[in-house]
Amino acid sequence: MERYEKYKDSGVEWIGEIPEGWRVKKLKYVVSKIGSGVTPKGGANVYQLRGVPLLRSQNIHFDGLKMDDVAYIDEDVHESMVNSKVQPGDVLLNITGASIGRCFYADNMLGEANVNQHVCIVRPTNKIATSYLYFFFRSDFGQKQIDVEQTGSGREGLNFEALNNFLIPYIPLTEQTAIANYLDRKTAEIDALIAQKERLIALYEEEKAAIINQAVTQGIDPNAKLKDSGIDWLGEIPQHWEIKRLRYIGSCQNGISQSADYFGQGFPFVSYGDVYKNIVLPKNVDGLANSTESDRNNYSVFKGDVFFTRTSETIEEIGIASTCSKTIKDAVFSGFLIRFRASSNDLFDGFSKYYFRASIHRIFFVKEMNLVTRASLSQELLKKLPVLLPPIQEQIEINKYIEIEIARIDAKIAKTQRIIELQKEYRTALISEVVTGKIKVSHLVDKEIAQ
Repeated sequence: MERYEKYKDSGVEWIGEIPEGWRVKKLKYVVSKIGSGVTPKGGANVYQLRGVPLLRSQNIHFDGLKMDDVAYIDEDVHESMVNSKVQPGDVLLNITGASIGRCFYADNMLGEANVNQHVCIVRPTNKIATSYLYFFFRSDFGQKQIDVEQTGSGREGLNFEALNNFLIPYIPLTEQTAIANYLDRKTAEIDALIAQKERLIALYEEEKAAIINQAVTQGIDPNAKLKDSGIDWLGEIPQHWEIKRLRYIGSCQNGISQSADYFGQGFPFVSYGDVYKNIVLPKNVDGLANSTESDRNNYSVFKGDVFFTRTSETIEEIGIASTCSKTIKDAVFSGFLIRFRASSNDLFDGFSKYYFRASIHRIFFVKEMNLVTRASLSQELLKKLPVLLPPIQEQIEINKYIEIEIARIDAKIAKTQRIIELQKEYRTALISEVVTGKIKVSHLVDKEIAQ
């Protein structure tokens, strides 16, 4: 990439050298507004399903607005929030919380909108291009200033005085626009590649699910004779496999429910999240509970136990299973879970972890619970779950096969994720190099326009 002919010290450590002829200015000299909004009077009680968007920190992302969790206010509330109205050309910057520094620039497509107190409106004057300012905030150098200027006990707040004194490379508007146009095009190309790789990962995940479903319902012998399972969503199964309802191969137990002061110290406690997030229970859980000896006997966590999520806002999140591969001594488990413990040697835990977590069981749970407002899995319903039982040796072979296949696909996923990480690093580095003049791109934009 081409560089400028001469450079000079910017006088700012994290910006370093800038091209001769460039200057560094405080942000307050090139913007007309730095200020945030407020939560409307009445708070969440005035939010509605339609109306004018009230943009909060969770809506602001570098690659655009995420509107799946947006709050809406009516026109009267919008009109009363004069100082928090968004205008085309504004840069919206998160100034509190874990997402501090994320930003987005508003264009004419956004329409009417407001921001709350966690989002700052930075409104450029005619001295600076909105897109150039946006890319500066997004650069390593902009993010470094945000990191340095954070205040508060948790260092997750940015005040307006600090923002006013932010330092930014200042160049003629035509060159700002050329730089922003170049970065718009290049980051779009990088984002498209990242999206392509993310779709590839989704396909790999689908392949994993298909392999598991196939192996635990039809086995791994392509020549095995099949029979009708008698269950429409299971279809045919190997002829020599047994099929039993869960109630006939073990017992179920709801977890422990106690007040808040029961938790936080004491003995190991298996939480809803431990089950929902993991196909195998963590050997060392983070939760603690002041359990009694009686509690630890009644709500124990042994090798081979299978835990199911019992309650959720959505049907899709109930019945998610996690298998215990090693006894967790003195542990108890959450009341939001149901424990299944096999009463015989019909199940190998390496088979259980894939069988009960298989996505095909979602059909059973969704079908049985489609009239429930808040999903809540009862023991009676769980006990109806069909369980396919290959011979133990075959369960072991199925487990080995799945482990090998999953490892093969996970290696592909890891490689693809690394490509995504590298592309993101390249994108950040490119933005940083261009907006601070380490490389020259304005002539490249001119050539593209000429072509």
